[in-house]
Amino acid sequence: MTVTDPSPATPAQTGPAPALPDAATVTDVTHWTDRLFSFRVERPKSLRFRSGEFVMIGLLKDDGKPLLRAYSIASPAWADELEFYSIKVQDGPLTSRLQHIQPGDQIILRPKPVGTLVHDALLPGKRIWFFSTGTGLAPFASLIRDPQTYEDYDQVILTHTCREVAELEYGRRLVESLSEDPLIGEMVGGKLAYYPTTTREESAKMGRITTLMEDGTLFSDLGVADFGPETDRAMVCGSLGFNSDMKALLERAGLREGANSEPAEYVVEKAFVG
Repeated sequence: MTVTDPSPATPAQTGPAPALPDAATVTDVTHWTDRLFSFRVERPKSLRFRSGEFVMIGLLKDDGKPLLRAYSIASPAWADELEFYSIKVQDGPLTSRLQHIQPGDQIILRPKPVGTLVHDALLPGKRIWFFSTGTGLAPFASLIRDPQTYEDYDQVILTHTCREVAELEYGRRLVESLSEDPLIGEMVGGKLAYYPTTTREESAKMGRITTLMEDGTLFSDLGVADFGPETDRAMVCGSLGFNSDMKALLERAGLREGANSEPAEYVVEKAFVG
């Protein structure tokens, strides 16, 4: 699901192009597949956010009006730059253009972070699950680099399901780099479990994570025998169908949906691109 910007459109300008409102300069772009890319931008000095939140980013259209969508911040709250992980939609109003950005270009960034995938929306627990599909990995790329995640939980489990093996590469490289992270490297050891699966291309573990939960494969693979509201907390980010299926599974297991105003056992992202 995408979220459009409710603010008034910017009037068309004549003459030299003005600086973008709430502009952020692109510092790095990496293309992972023909459908996926990530990029980093300079972090506005005034921006404060909680790991797992999203902001509105975008570009100016030819008529000078802003075109914005909700993007989870993939970098942790302490990072000097902001990272984003995106799909490429060839006929998409935004990503058809956004995929061509280069270092030095500017994007619009509205510095008002919000979101439900934050620690404050969950009650204390023993084990936290990050369930993601596709670019729904982005908020968890932030959270698995946040010291609070490892301070709050004895075990952290990241699942990531994609169609093809190459689509797992961004997450795989990120997870592998954590042991060398100067801030959290020692905290991660022995706590983080990474569980990638594919649904189309053959890989070490195939299947939808929902199916692997229902038949018990996920829990047996990870040695988890006591999944339930007493010990487990969960965050979910993926397609609308995936989110709905996961909500049903988690509630069947006794977990209740939480929010910033009323923490509980699981939360689902309400705004998601890709």
